[in-house]
Amino acid sequence: MQARGPLMIEHRLIERMLRVIEKALVKIESEHEVDPVFVDTAVDFIRVYADRTHHGKEEEILFRELKHKPLSAVDLTVMNELIEEHVFGRRTTQALVAANTRYRNGDDSALAGITETLRTLIGFYPGHIEKEDRHFFPSTRSYFTDDEDQAMLAEFWEFDRRMIHEAYQSVVEGLERRG
Repeated sequence: MQARGPLMIEHRLIERMLRVIEKALVKIESEHEVDPVFVDTAVDFIRVYADRTHHGKEEEILFRELKHKPLSAVDLTVMNELIEEHVFGRRTTQALVAANTRYRNGDDSALAGITETLRTLIGFYPGHIEKEDRHFFPSTRSYFTDDEDQAMLAEFWEFDRRMIHEAYQSVVEGLERRG
């Protein structure tokens, strides 16, 4: 398997979650209410899986290694766009958290913010995924030898192995800060 393989497999799960969110969005808009726990679950998936696990491997491993390569102007531009898109996804997810908190606290007007940010996320990710799968990953594969590619793949597996520990250490630390 090439290093881009796990990233593309992760994209398929993200796409499945987007379909779940899209289906829920239809129900939310027709019923004019949302289950805040569903939003929490969607946020958890986006933050832990799509952002920290998936984007983490891209930013902390793939992009790090690409910064040591003589990238074409096009590939460098696309990599920088992808980084900016990751930031956009994080900001949008934070807006979703804020709207869900307001909604949970009785602010019914926050429902519009929830639906808007969910719609933004399901509109954003497909293009982002296509840019990576069909353009960036194939283009940047040529910068790596087979040995370098396999070393990245091994680093991806190690990154994933550490993720569960990192995630729950963060949970405990957050609870400890609350007192």
